[in-house]
Amino acid sequence: MRRLLFILSAVASVALCLASVRHLVPLALTEVLGFITGGYCVWLTVEENVWNWPIGIANSAFFLALFLHTRLFADAALQLVYIVLGFLGWYWWLRGGPAKTVLHVRRIGMREASVLVLIAVSVTTGMTRFLGSVHDAAPFWDAFTTVLSLIAQYLLTRKVLENWPVWITADVIYVWLYAYKHLYLTSGLYIVFLALCIGGLVRWARTLRVSPNAANLEGSMGRVG
Repeated sequence: MRRLLFILSAVASVALCLASVRHLVPLALTEVLGFITGGYCVWLTVEENVWNWPIGIANSAFFLALFLHTRLFADAALQLVYIVLGFLGWYWWLRGGPAKTVLHVRRIGMREASVLVLIAVSVTTGMTRFLGSVHDAAPFWDAFTTVLSLIAQYLLTRKVLENWPVWITADVIYVWLYAYKHLYLTSGLYIVFLALCIGGLVRWARTLRVSPNAANLEGSMGRVG
């Protein structure tokens, strides 16, 4: 079933790229490529497949170009951070466990969560003021989703289960924000992301229940680090 879904999605991806190149659909190629790589990236992340990271890096490069064009400056800057975190996540998933072994899913610690909430409030406030001063299209929402995405991405690189609820919150806002900017394909992509994130939360929670000892060991190490 998974192989069939992969083949169908690959065929659909090629068809969408050709339609964009030949101007059969009113969609820029960068948005189409961002749509395709984004879908594959989240799918592989749900599956805990390390290949989500190189595909995610490519996805960030496509969206960097797209967001600069649409003047969503915070989202554009976010893609640069994603590229850096992509390489870190790639390494940590492969060598972030005990004695540089594979990283396992864990829960967030109370201290780590408190620090991240404090960062979210303070950085969102500062970014909103800055983006307003440079005439960003949606200062608060751009800032808030940027901060949420950075926190979610950090948690994802460390395989923390709670990355999924944070992503879900950000994706709900992104669906509206990109539709508002007439990026309808990207808005549709985030609806797909939303569904995949819900699936990711369920799947990772199941993984945590199946192997709690490994996950708890990673959690204690993560809180110390």
